[in-house]
Amino acid sequence: MNIENTLNEGINILKKNKTLNPQLDSEILLTNLIKRDKKHIILNPKELLNSEQLDKFKNLIERRKKGEPIAYLINKKEFWKDEFFVNNDVLIPRPDTELLIEEVLKIYPKDKQLQVLDIGTGSGCILLSILKERPNFYGTGIDISKKSINVSKFNAKQLNLMNKVKFFNSSVDNFKIGKYDLIVSNPPYIELLSLKYLEKDVVNFEPKLALSGGLDGFSKIRKVINKTRNLIKKNGKFILEIGFNQKNKVKEILKEEGFYVNKAIKDYGKNDRCIISTKI
Repeated sequence: MNIENTLNEGINILKKNKTLNPQLDSEILLTNLIKRDKKHIILNPKELLNSEQLDKFKNLIERRKKGEPIAYLINKKEFWKDEFFVNNDVLIPRPDTELLIEEVLKIYPKDKQLQVLDIGTGSGCILLSILKERPNFYGTGIDISKKSINVSKFNAKQLNLMNKVKFFNSSVDNFKIGKYDLIVSNPPYIELLSLKYLEKDVVNFEPKLALSGGLDGFSKIRKVINKTRNLIKKNGKFILEIGFNQKNKVKEILKEEGFYVNKAIKDYGKNDRCIISTKI
């Protein structure tokens, strides 16, 4: 079967299943599978595919039909200025999380030297993007999931950052190594009851450990803020990603724990997305 017919078959299956972007999804899966770009498949619609390629493509379309995210099917996701390896052991990086990188770059000039800690590092996308932008920053990433630490180490190798970063498989409760100038975190902040209302791509495939913020959505946030108090230097900056309706409560918790709240930042959808604070 040729490229054109194969693509159309994939598009039709996804359309019947009411997948949101059937054409785009099919194109991404096929170009990734045959290691060609989109231009190639447009210019060579009659090029024949072998049976192994066809079988693999059908399998990918079936998985996509069931809602598995494209990023997990092709094992990569663009974030900030790089491509990160992802699998279903880590949360898929979101464009809104890039706000954390933007804010760090606004606060610290290029020649600044400092130590950064990323709590709940996942794929490592936040920490590694910051380290790549600032040559004199050194980073530490911690995560409770051993598998996610393996993913972040792999990404650090791919980006040639292994000499600037250390990763530890640890919960924030048990982590006591070092004092940091800057701490960033995108903790799980979705309340338990809301989990089932998330898009099926998210709730059925992304790790619950990285999504669930407990009964009220604040249990992990509270813990991260409480532990950050001991891990951060005086006057150190703490940048925390939050849920759209959590700003006031999080500000309260930060103040109780000895932080001065600098500002809250809105994401591209005009929702409150992260809070910048300073350890007093």
